[in-house]
Amino acid sequence: MSTGVVLPRDLPAADVLPFARRADALGAGSLWVIEDLGFRGGFAQAAAVLAVTERVHVGLGIAPAAARNPVFTAMEAATLAEQFPGRFTLGLGHGVPGWMRQVGAWGRSPLTSFGEHVEAVRRLLHGETVTLLGDYVHLDGVRLDAPPATPPLVVSGVRGPKSLALSGRQADGTLLAEPVTAAYARAAREQIGAGPEHRLIGYELAAIDDDPVRARDAVRPGLVWVGTPDAAAHTAPSPYAADLQSLRDRTPDVDEFVRLLPDEWVDDLTLAGPAEEVRARIADLRAAGLDEVVLFPTGDDRLAALESLAAVFSA
Repeated sequence: MSTGVVLPRDLPAADVLPFARRADALGAGSLWVIEDLGFRGGFAQAAAVLAVTERVHVGLGIAPAAARNPVFTAMEAATLAEQFPGRFTLGLGHGVPGWMRQVGAWGRSPLTSFGEHVEAVRRLLHGETVTLLGDYVHLDGVRLDAPPATPPLVVSGVRGPKSLALSGRQADGTLLAEPVTAAYARAAREQIGAGPEHRLIGYELAAIDDDPVRARDAVRPGLVWVGTPDAAAHTAPSPYAADLQSLRDRTPDVDEFVRLLPDEWVDDLTLAGPAEEVRARIADLRAAGLDEVVLFPTGDDRLAALESLAAVFSA
């Protein structure tokens, strides 16, 4: 599969469909929509971009599972799979803990809740009649009236070891949030524990520019959360993990923190630089276990960034 691209969550409304059409025309292998609290709904975005494109595969990456009843999640996904066969992937995750607490959807055992939701959704999409009396999901003989002939893949957007292992047991694939280094991809593959049929997808901050300094400057703002507890899994396998954490601990100003990140760390944590160098990095990530590399366009003009990223869509 060729390389994909993320539809930025904060694009002006007037740019959303033009971005999708252009990604399709430029040859992006996939287009992933984001459902973050307070921005745009994931299923609505996916439906809109599927309707205005012709061939690009559309992923929802990700919908927080516990925020919806799994039957209605399956109904939404089945509708897209029926209308656009073979072009939709459903991503489910725990959701950001702070956001889920804000909406009252963070339970005592997020892992148990997530596992029950993934099981129910996948079984429904595969045409089963589901009775599941779990701790969080309660279904009694529920089925979809017309399950899709080709069920969409269900991938887990997770990062912790227990969640990755659950994804390997219950999901069709795993979506890793950015940044994904080759070391992180290899570690995630090991923790997932599934065979090669389990798809591993990785988001990557990206900027294509013949000037490496400009390219790094474009991606640095996206690294503000590196060094926080949420990002620990992403950087732990890296040889500079302890030094990165030390830099973060002694640099409370996040803008200063990203300015001080050594170039070699930025190069490892992102895909930034001339097109030929980025292609080589994508090849390294695929060799480390990623089946699909998905690029986050950076900078103030994301439509222009999309045009530059097209240079590596065939990688």
